[in-house]
Amino acid sequence: MLEVRGLDVSYGDARALESIDLDVAEGEVVCVVGPNGAGKSTLVNSLAGLHRSARGSIRMDGTDIARLPPHRVCQHGLAIVPEGRRVFPHMTVRENLELGAYRAAARRRRAETLSWVHELFPRLLERAAQMAGSLSGGEQQMLALGRALMAAPRLLLLDEPSLGLAPIIVDEVFEVMRSIHATGVSILLVEQNVERALTSASRGYLLSEGRIVLGGRSGDLLASDAVRRAVLGV
Repeated sequence: MLEVRGLDVSYGDARALESIDLDVAEGEVVCVVGPNGAGKSTLVNSLAGLHRSARGSIRMDGTDIARLPPHRVCQHGLAIVPEGRRVFPHMTVRENLELGAYRAAARRRRAETLSWVHELFPRLLERAAQMAGSLSGGEQQMLALGRALMAAPRLLLLDEPSLGLAPIIVDEVFEVMRSIHATGVSILLVEQNVERALTSASRGYLLSEGRIVLGGRSGDLLASDAVRRAVLGV
């Protein structure tokens, strides 16, 4: 499904990502872990078209989308839940959700998808007319997830979904993630909670200083000294 080869991303003269190779197969949950500043969010944003890559390819079903703007990337079946939620605070919950159904295929399924999102997140239905900026952090994360799902993605990019949330809300977010995956949506997860990420994914990658230094089955990475040193500080 997703094949990333030799991806380089820079901020001016500063190299943020170097020679990134990464794959996500159809129906897989794959995670990327690493210390703060490793380039995890830059990676996700580059895949979503929010950062332009300097070199390399990002192929979705064989089509290189590395130079496409974000709205064109979305048309290839990718949707992002960005770090920090980034909801539109002065728009209602319902309006935020409807903005997610941008592409034509998603608009045709808007009513069906909205019903599903409300099943996943009943609070979004209860707060449909409420301004998104007045929601709690956990509710805004649900809204960001729901908005991404309104795009009817085949691959969901999740950037630090547990950041700043209470443990009980984190449990809810990961339970919803499992429900989403059960419908056939593939997931690439970037997550600060290493144990949570690796136990939720079948495979993972360790990103350090802008390079992937290790990849493999989640259980192997969780037991790896390299992961323990780089992320857990052990």
